[in-house]
Amino acid sequence: MRITTPLRAFRPLAAAAAAALLAVFLTPSAAHSAPRESRPVYSYENAIRESVWVDTGLDGDGDGKSDRVAADIVRPREPAAQGRKVPVIMDASPYYSCCGRGNESQKKTYDAGGHVVQMPLFYDNYFVPRGYAFVGVDLAGTDRSDGCVDVGGRSDIQSAKAVIDWLNGRARAYTTRTGTRPATATWTNGATGMIGKSWDGTIANGVAATGVKGLKTIVPISAVSSWYDYYFAKGAPLYDSGPDWLSDYVESPDARAKCAAVQRKLVDGAPRNGDWTPLWTERDYVKDAGKVRASVFLVHGMQDLNVRTKHLGQWWNALAQHGVKRKIWLSQTGHVDPFDYRRAQWVDTLHRWFDHELLGYRNGVDREPMADIERHPDQWVTSTAWPPRDTATTTLRPGHGDRAGVGTLGLGSGTGTGTETFTDDPRLSETDWAAHIDRSTPDKAGFVTPPLSKDLRISGSSTVTVTVTPTTSSAHLSAVLVDLGPDTIRDYADSAEGITTLTDRTCWGASTAGDSACFKVTQAKKTDVTSTVFSRGWADLGHYASDAKGVPLTPGKPYTITLDLAATDHVVPKGHRLALIVAGTDKDLIDPPSTTPTLTVDLSRTAARVPLVGGAAAFAGATSGATPATAAPTTPYGLRSPHRVHRIPDGS
Repeated sequence: MRITTPLRAFRPLAAAAAAALLAVFLTPSAAHSAPRESRPVYSYENAIRESVWVDTGLDGDGDGKSDRVAADIVRPREPAAQGRKVPVIMDASPYYSCCGRGNESQKKTYDAGGHVVQMPLFYDNYFVPRGYAFVGVDLAGTDRSDGCVDVGGRSDIQSAKAVIDWLNGRARAYTTRTGTRPATATWTNGATGMIGKSWDGTIANGVAATGVKGLKTIVPISAVSSWYDYYFAKGAPLYDSGPDWLSDYVESPDARAKCAAVQRKLVDGAPRNGDWTPLWTERDYVKDAGKVRASVFLVHGMQDLNVRTKHLGQWWNALAQHGVKRKIWLSQTGHVDPFDYRRAQWVDTLHRWFDHELLGYRNGVDREPMADIERHPDQWVTSTAWPPRDTATTTLRPGHGDRAGVGTLGLGSGTGTGTETFTDDPRLSETDWAAHIDRSTPDKAGFVTPPLSKDLRISGSSTVTVTVTPTTSSAHLSAVLVDLGPDTIRDYADSAEGITTLTDRTCWGASTAGDSACFKVTQAKKTDVTSTVFSRGWADLGHYASDAKGVPLTPGKPYTITLDLAATDHVVPKGHRLALIVAGTDKDLIDPPSTTPTLTVDLSRTAARVPLVGGAAAFAGATSGATPATAAPTTPYGLRSPHRVHRIPDGS
């Protein structure tokens, strides 16, 4: 195993101290310029390590006492000794003891006195020497915290919000879990940035949606924005379990013994019929986007089939409507942290982001392009705005082809009449449909453009409205957008979701005997494909009238429903074709209905509304003229169907 230390990682204190002190501490009048970068001038080994228990004001476990959540703190010793206050980077998580964090599943460890020894991930190693405190919060009901896990509800969010309130002098905390000795946060200026992947990032979204003062920025990575959309897609169940299973998975043994009542509320409030209930309203952060005060640096894998990109699309759009300052990274991976697919650039960008948002350094990160997008494995492009300003929602309509189930896709001329019919086959997935797009098969209806004469970029969230007539009393629908043509992509359907972990390590910050800053290197895991599904959506047809309540269908009666497709940024290159596929159950991505329906699609009342850069004119230009299709093998190859796993929103 080889260990290397990148240029931006921790440098020896003696070599960097003089220059760093000038950059960090001299006033503008003395240094002739404001500081632009925090430097590693503080000792990580001698950092203060302490734990406090913050009073949440709730009694989730019903023991008659206010719940306290554990917050483990690592902060530089020198600023406190000099009377200077530091900002905070916080990761609030349910995973610190049950499951671990990061690609190496690190857990918190403690010494005999209960002080944290290992804090998972690199945040404390890297940022504490640079003048930040790091706070790792155990959500209520997990690890060393009281209370119960309510999966994105009031208790989850209050677990982290209460800590921010304490950091800003508005809440009480204690030096022990049950004692009465108060703990105060006189060492911080209260400026807090929250970060985390998956459930951790979801908590950041939820806390930001409370509008809590002191939260300056959040960095949600592959995070949920509405828990209903984690479990259902317009009534169609995405998993064969509900939030009660997830709560039980992460709760501490102590909480599990006390939290039966909360578990029952999760079962009763989240029926498997896909109806929207008050439980989901409480866990919908999108509706409260107008309360967000913090800036948002959002990161997501465009092929994330765990926390699917509908979450990023609706959250991003809601934040934009309320003028929230935003930045975004979109990768080709599945549910993967950017530390594991673009490590050096990620640490550099995150460093500058926190310096700007928490220290107020004018380093220019706010003037850089809004979006970084992975176009091919390890090949990134930027976009000044996202979606680009010339993006326009464009209506594409399906039309009949010369074979059943193999139709056309265009702006309107020659499209939009007649019907197509398919029968739900739960044994088949979107990859099966795409592989046989040019063949009549009974399980799908496909609609395809001619080979493109120019690149065509889709940027944002699409919808597909379909009018279908079922033969049974229940039906599930899928709609997917497909890039038809050969390509090399990240293997997001693999268990590692687009990366391979190697044995060498690189170091990002300072280490101690109990907490190494050195992490295993990863590289892109690639696969060659003949087609790429790049956006997808699902629905239960019984929810055609309302998300709130599904109804049995009347066989032979037509129904119209709109499917929300996942947000994406994808370029269909010249020579490839763009396809829309409408089908039934998408194997391993939604559960099948209780019956096996045959559905007839009314093409005159079916359309896709797609965000195209350049709008209808770009589509017309790309589909005009005779362009030969990019040569592809006669036998399709590529991704396997995403394998069915019992997912939890940390990637497991």
